[in-house]
Amino acid sequence: MNFKKAGLDSCPLTLGSTDQSEGSILRSRWFPFFNFAHAQFIFKMAAVQGGMVDAKDELDIKSEPPSDGFGNSNANDGRLLSSSPGAGTGGTATGNNKPAPGPPEEQQTLLAVLQFLKKSKLAESAEILRREAGLPEDALDPKGTDASGSGPGLAAGSGQVDGVDASSLLSRVTVSSSAAAQAPKKDSSLAACFYSLSASPAAAGEDQPDVSVVLSAYSQQGDPSLYDAYYSGLKRFIESVLDCHRAELSQLFYPLFVHMYLELVYNNNESVAKAFFEKFSGDQECYYEQDLRILSSLTKKEHMKGNETLLDFRTSKFVLRISRDSYQLLKRHLQERQNNQIWNIIQEHLYIDIFDGMPRSKSQIDAMSGSLAGEARREANKAKVFYGLLKEPEIELPLDDEDEEAENEEGKPKKKKPKKDSMGSKSKKQDPNAPLQTRIPLPELKDSDKLDKIMYMKESTKRIRLGSDNLPSICFYTFLNAYQGLTAVDVTDDSSLIAGGFADSTVRVWSVTPKKLRKVKSAADLNLIDKESDDVLERIMDEKTASELKILYGHSGPVYGISFSPDRNYLLSSSEDGTIRLWSLQTFTCLVGYKGHNYPVWDTQFSPYGYYFVSGGHDRVARLWATDHYQPLRIFAGHLADITCTRFHPNSNYVATGSSDRTIRLWDVLNGNCVRIFTGHKGPIHALAFSPNGKFLASGATDGRVLLWDIGHGLMVGELKGHTDTIYSLRFSRDGEILASGSMDNTVRLWDAMKAFDDLETDDFTAATGHIHLQDNSQELLLGTYMTKSTPVLHLHFTRRNLLLAAGAYNP
Repeated sequence: MNFKKAGLDSCPLTLGSTDQSEGSILRSRWFPFFNFAHAQFIFKMAAVQGGMVDAKDELDIKSEPPSDGFGNSNANDGRLLSSSPGAGTGGTATGNNKPAPGPPEEQQTLLAVLQFLKKSKLAESAEILRREAGLPEDALDPKGTDASGSGPGLAAGSGQVDGVDASSLLSRVTVSSSAAAQAPKKDSSLAACFYSLSASPAAAGEDQPDVSVVLSAYSQQGDPSLYDAYYSGLKRFIESVLDCHRAELSQLFYPLFVHMYLELVYNNNESVAKAFFEKFSGDQECYYEQDLRILSSLTKKEHMKGNETLLDFRTSKFVLRISRDSYQLLKRHLQERQNNQIWNIIQEHLYIDIFDGMPRSKSQIDAMSGSLAGEARREANKAKVFYGLLKEPEIELPLDDEDEEAENEEGKPKKKKPKKDSMGSKSKKQDPNAPLQTRIPLPELKDSDKLDKIMYMKESTKRIRLGSDNLPSICFYTFLNAYQGLTAVDVTDDSSLIAGGFADSTVRVWSVTPKKLRKVKSAADLNLIDKESDDVLERIMDEKTASELKILYGHSGPVYGISFSPDRNYLLSSSEDGTIRLWSLQTFTCLVGYKGHNYPVWDTQFSPYGYYFVSGGHDRVARLWATDHYQPLRIFAGHLADITCTRFHPNSNYVATGSSDRTIRLWDVLNGNCVRIFTGHKGPIHALAFSPNGKFLASGATDGRVLLWDIGHGLMVGELKGHTDTIYSLRFSRDGEILASGSMDNTVRLWDAMKAFDDLETDDFTAATGHIHLQDNSQELLLGTYMTKSTPVLHLHFTRRNLLLAAGAYNP
């Protein structure tokens, strides 16, 4: 199969979020405006990193959004060029006029920067700066500058700036050669200059951010004794505004509280930090309780290093969605009070997504809040998603024996509707929302696959049509005496096999039909078989090995995810040992061990078409694999915490991942881009299910809620409340009429999915603003609750005839 034609090459690619980096912003914005003020800014930034400027100087390089009112979505790109709210018109100049030769200190700064540029082999940038500053041509001549740093036009005693000599300052500006070597080598070279100034060697060369660099921003702080007053003042202001603005502005409390607390801890103000935490932690929303518990354990600067939760929060901007009117109120208040500390945190650590229109209500905000990094940016959900189903292949369906008898008795064919799956018949016509058949390379149907399709369509004719007045029967498989610790369950599509993953590192496969599990005969015995016989598939099996259970050994840690291939020939398992194993169900041996994750792999799943599979784990990335490749085809990076569950879209062009960062992401298999980010859950996500028509996604989490998502519009469209514990399994019926959910509260609940989606009204305004109006109709949609004695529900599966199978381990 040719992967390169479809753009799905077999080499590993690391694909992350599409946000612009600060370096790219600098490349596009800084080069045309480079003048003396910018040189001074370079110098000051280097000096600040070395701890050589006082608090007064630091104010000159603090940030402010532009006054055009377009908010942080535009402001953050240029924030380095503006001054703080209380600084008036002072601070960094941004004009285009050439500055006249200034005092010796300014010329000293210029020369230091020029030497740095020249030393970094950025001659073109250095020449532009020299001309812009009006310095003579020999200013770049090393002979024209003595050891003290003074040169033409400098007084003999002017080699000191703030008590530090120029050579010392230059050494502060210059970074290590390794960092410079990793900078982008383009000769519009100011970008490279800024890259080497701002990025540490570790940040430039490794995936993980350097802890010291990440935390260093917290060293630039105001008077710690005023933090209480700053926060209290903002709280009083927000509580005093109109109700319509209060709900939106209250979103600021949590991220500001966290960053102010961390600044206090980082700067060794432990007692002040403790008092600050005790006073204001109770004001935060209840769904941040777990995060606050982790935060309360960070009481010393040493605790902050290596803390994953902190690094997540520090390196990703917390996203708030606020109306323009509310944002202008906030901005005006902070400027009037000259509250630089609050404003700096907003600019540095928050991303305010501003929209035009009425402010959102408290219930609308709460529905979308709760994730580790706030809400999703609206532009993150604007990409086109081909959620339609692929056209089914044309397969002739032979007549049953019953049909032949009817034909013989009457002497003429009995007119019957073609026996085709109701969903299959719909997908005979090309769905306008479906991807091209050749968008990604899919495996060709083998003869055995065609036979299985025929069996599927035959069974679908006997399928029970489910609805609110016709609920499915439920068959529960209880694992008794599972002292090994049941951690994962899966059932084949034809419901003939069930497999369990266990904490003792084993995978166990059972036959749930009278047909026992048999291995293929040895090679010597296979040579004796007549390969032309009609029952050759039966003859190759060794009856001596027949048994109801097979145990697969190979993993060296608990098995957390398992998945059968659609053709029932293979089984995938993922483990704490960091590997995914592919097992043959013909020989019951391990064929391949896929190594790519460095930490436990929590879940894995086969594509509906086979061949591809996806995995996700503790390393926060999902990987797309092909069974015949040792290396992953795609690496989906973007989550801020463990990926706990994975699911393929029915058309196999997209992969959904749920994470402990309390978000769901939808990834495009073709190019690796993240095309949807869904926020709203208040806890780690453990269950995902696509509707059979591919339009909707259901998700379940530790918060006990089932959320329904419209994939095309990128919106939450429903909330199903009723479970009292973590939801571990979700499954739509084969016709999409009913959604089943299984939970740790020992219940299976059935929901009227068709009614939930039929009542949906998604207009253009809702899609554009992200405003959602969720109906509190969970009780109307709940069709039934079925309790087990004491068995948490780990897995759900609808058979081809719409019988519901459930599984879990008895917990006495």
